[in-house]
Amino acid sequence: MGKVFAKKSFDKIIKMFDIKKYFDESSKTISSLYLFEKELVSFCNLIHETNENDNKILVAGNGGSCADAEHFTGELQCTFKDAKRPPISAFSIAGTSAAITAWGNDFGFDTFFERQVLAHGKKKDLLVLISTGGGKIDGASSNLVKAATAAKKNGMKIVSLVGKTGGELKEMSDITFHIKNNITSFIQEAHMSILHCVCELLEEKLKN
Repeated sequence: MGKVFAKKSFDKIIKMFDIKKYFDESSKTISSLYLFEKELVSFCNLIHETNENDNKILVAGNGGSCADAEHFTGELQCTFKDAKRPPISAFSIAGTSAAITAWGNDFGFDTFFERQVLAHGKKKDLLVLISTGGGKIDGASSNLVKAATAAKKNGMKIVSLVGKTGGELKEMSDITFHIKNNITSFIQEAHMSILHCVCELLEEKLKN
């Protein structure tokens, strides 16, 4: 009886939720990313130039965007398609559990990424920030806005991948990928597509 009830309940959910519409809308967001061609090439060149000059790429995000940051740095450190490609110095500044709990407990998580930028960043390094909302100094993802402020003072370049209104990061960055959508999942899917495209471009560039 319980199984029959569960099946009926699930069937009702399926009727209420249009699966095809979900993927159509997600695909529509991703299919428009070619409009960022200029920014994609500039981002690729900036990563290459940063690495060639023995500088670092620092990447940060919160939640799902933190996972995207770690995914991206893994692709840069290791390989994307070409196993013989040289490594690129990039890492997520989410930090170790010891560091994040120590700083969060004593001073607050709000300034943790700022502290990481001060610890690891130097002039001509690159800071990549991923945020579905774009951050506000007194609101969500304020930790990313504070990291960007510290990076600018350090003479670092900033690339941001944002969504919704674009937040404060949109105005603070040298290169911005603004996904003009309010659905968090669509924004995150678009961000990861952008990062994968940059990896593809980098590997093509490093062949030459």
